[in-house]
Amino acid sequence: MTNKSYQIQGMHCQSCVSKITEALKGLADDVQVTLNPPRATLLGETLPDLAALNAAISTAGNYTLKEELLAPQPVAASIIEEEQKSWLATYYPLLLIIGLIFIVSLKGASGLHEWMLHFMAGFFIVFSFFKLLDLNGFRDAYATYDLLAKRWNGYGYVYPFLELGLGLAFLFQYELLYALYFSIVLMGFGSLGVIQALREKRKIRCACLGAVLNLPMSTITLVEDLGMVGMSVLMLLAMYST
Repeated sequence: MTNKSYQIQGMHCQSCVSKITEALKGLADDVQVTLNPPRATLLGETLPDLAALNAAISTAGNYTLKEELLAPQPVAASIIEEEQKSWLATYYPLLLIIGLIFIVSLKGASGLHEWMLHFMAGFFIVFSFFKLLDLNGFRDAYATYDLLAKRWNGYGYVYPFLELGLGLAFLFQYELLYALYFSIVLMGFGSLGVIQALREKRKIRCACLGAVLNLPMSTITLVEDLGMVGMSVLMLLAMYST
């Protein structure tokens, strides 16, 4: 089993990365597409020829693959390179953002209930912001694993605004009861697609921070979704107990 790399012509943005990755998926055991440099790297026992690969990506847009004049890399080299990038280095941007939201949420919070309210407001507003920076890129990445986004293309455009609405509702404490129920439904349903992708061990991109930051799908995405569900449930229980 070896890696084979191809130059890609016609790429312009992260949306192109998602489209080409989806078009090549299934033609190799693993597909890695990068924007800078514009390259597709395929891993498999037997790889399709260049004509077949170009036929596949033509369905995604005006893209062309050109075989790189490089010797195929042995699998061991690619594995070593991947292992050298630690978990902390991979998820540092995400951990930094969540850490800052956590710290800011402490301001003015007189107890756990208020802190959770502040944290959820910051979480939804900040995460929706990153998605809104590149709506097309988020839509394409989200459609690779979310159950509804796979079937309805427009959901990828709507979802960031749903998160933003929730964040503002928590920030201004507007219709909190409905916002908490909606948060449970939205994040609970979203976690189903993440669980399916994790069970299938698919090496895909996580769209939690949109198309701006390239983060791989992992259990940390599931923890984010279920964490919001858990906080919503706790806040509901606190509201009903008073």
